Amino acid sequence: MALDSGRGRPAAGGSATISDVAQAAGVSRQTVSNVLNAPHRVRPVTRERVEQVIAELGYHPNRVARSLRASSPGMVGYRIQPVSTESVAAINDRFLHALVEAGQAGNHHVLLFTAADTDAESDHCTALWRTGAVSGVVLYDIEPHDQRPERLIAAGVPFAAFGRTTAGTDRYSWVDIDNAAGTEAAVDHLVAAGHRRIGFLGWPEGTSVGDARARGWLAAMDRHGLLAQSHRLDVRGPDAMSTGTCLMAELLDRPEPPSAVVAATDTLAVGALQALRDRGLRAGEDVAVVGFDDTAAAAALGLSSVRQPIEEVGRLIMAELLRATSGPSDLDPLQRLLEPELVLRASG
Repeated sequence: MALDSGRGRPAAGGSATISDVAQAAGVSRQTVSNVLNAPHRVRPVTRERVEQVIAELGYHPNRVARSLRASSPGMVGYRIQPVSTESVAAINDRFLHALVEAGQAGNHHVLLFTAADTDAESDHCTALWRTGAVSGVVLYDIEPHDQRPERLIAAGVPFAAFGRTTAGTDRYSWVDIDNAAGTEAAVDHLVAAGHRRIGFLGWPEGTSVGDARARGWLAAMDRHGLLAQSHRLDVRGPDAMSTGTCLMAELLDRPEPPSAVVAATDTLAVGALQALRDRGLRAGEDVAVVGFDDTAAAAALGLSSVRQPIEEVGRLIMAELLRATSGPSDLDPLQRLLEPELVLRASG
């Protein structure tokens, strides 16, 4: 192939090859191959340089892979993560089940993989797509400054996300839950029931979901004129049942304890129920408790909780991936914020 001067670019009308990329990046063909198929083997600085050249030259590395994606039943990549033994959450399982069901209806299946962290996840997603193993990927548990969307956009990997970053959300498809609206609804219900000192059991600051649920509690308490007498009732800790027990005990020891609490998760709420039992107090009568996620544990324990429409999230995300991988490439990305629902039970 004829190359123009400079960085080894293909001449006008030509198609870049792996040799062009290697020459322009100043690396071997094997290094380029490793960046495409085994990025963990390449130093980050070198990998970034090669990826930049790939983008600049418009190199499409694997025509066979593209043909494979087009001619065989689609696979969608998804990273699974372990669930803590201190958690009652089943959101990931429900979401995965919804993805699988929606995928099968569209002749797509879900390819599960593990990764040590989000950087390794991005590398796996890129490698799976470039080798034709998947037609797209799903990202889960997006954090405020998550780098995964930007990395996959740069690599050209089709994806849709459950959750969204604080910036750049117009550049990719996402579906999210209005977490703030969920805790606001819980506070509104408790206020209507006559409660005025309403505590909050939350996560430490810095997560998209946790911060949004804290904002909902704060906004509702302020709207009802209750923040001044309750601002010291906002306590935080890791998402574990033992944490919920400790945080609830801390609030009960206050000179003016709350008559109700809203927990950022059912896991924390279940811990709070244990703290009440330890003191001979009754949930829903002595102290009201509302959780978030409406897990099976919430139903079994009579815990009021905010339910996420997880099944709808899974269907929307899979439908968006099918659209993105088989339809026109100039369509606007999907951006949907879904409302949760407060489910009332005996605890509050």
